[in-house]
Amino acid sequence: MIVVLTGGTGGAKLIEGLAVEIDPAELTVICNTADDCVLHGLHISPDIDTITYTLAGLIDDARGWGIKGDTFTTLEQLGRLGADAWFKLGDKDLATHLMRTRLLSDGLTLSQVTSQIGRTLGVNEAILPMTDARVETRLNTANKEVSFQEYFVKEHWQPEVTRVFYAGVEESNPAPGVLDALGSASAIIICPSNPVTSIGPILAVPGIRDALKKTSAIVVGVSPIIGASAITGPAHKLMSANGWEASALGVARAYADFLDVFVIAHEDQSLRAQIADLNVKTVATNIRMDDLVSKRRLAREVLALAKK
Repeated sequence: MIVVLTGGTGGAKLIEGLAVEIDPAELTVICNTADDCVLHGLHISPDIDTITYTLAGLIDDARGWGIKGDTFTTLEQLGRLGADAWFKLGDKDLATHLMRTRLLSDGLTLSQVTSQIGRTLGVNEAILPMTDARVETRLNTANKEVSFQEYFVKEHWQPEVTRVFYAGVEESNPAPGVLDALGSASAIIICPSNPVTSIGPILAVPGIRDALKKTSAIVVGVSPIIGASAITGPAHKLMSANGWEASALGVARAYADFLDVFVIAHEDQSLRAQIADLNVKTVATNIRMDDLVSKRRLAREVLALAKK
């Protein structure tokens, strides 16, 4: 079994490639839930939905989120009625959030809801929330404290961030199946997701980082950084806010206590010796994933490394 740790958009690209290259029954995805939020009375799980839509063949490839061909009539009407409309919720996407919210209110856990929605949409891979507890990534800016979604979507990741923390994570536990998956995995892949706000919350759930350090499986990570900038999104800004070097080396240092192999961009070849000093093997390749061909190519490369 291949176990993957991921956030949303960046990780979904690699997962799309992996899903084509291996038996779906052999793929388990542990997904960040610290981006979850409640809007318009609905429980929204952005990263879980992005992974679910990707594996179901429903993802809007152009945007990297949401359902392809979706419309936004309900959101437009909400805006006319005076509701906040900064978080883009498509009409079909809303159905997912309505169903999730109803099932949660009926007493199901987030794990159970995620599994049910995935099966209904034809997903054969296992998608596990990192925890069933409520954990929220919060950011301190110069003027106020905001959620990650407010920072990322509403503020277009422009405010300067002075601190990132995961509210509630100390009281959380790994969701059912998470530790078992890590313990029985033949290989573990850390996706090229934001190391602060996507992978960071997963690692902060008590027990998960320890499980990664103890596993006998090879742990392969893929860098989300090329040079001094993230391939997409604000990872480099948030790494700096956390006091980390915004580079592939900074990511390697953050994962060094459990990482065996780190896949970096050709452009970062000069960092290989410093990463090797962390007792982490490095492989330099093309880590950009612009289409299904490149997603599958990188997936094959990562899977080959995971077998060594």
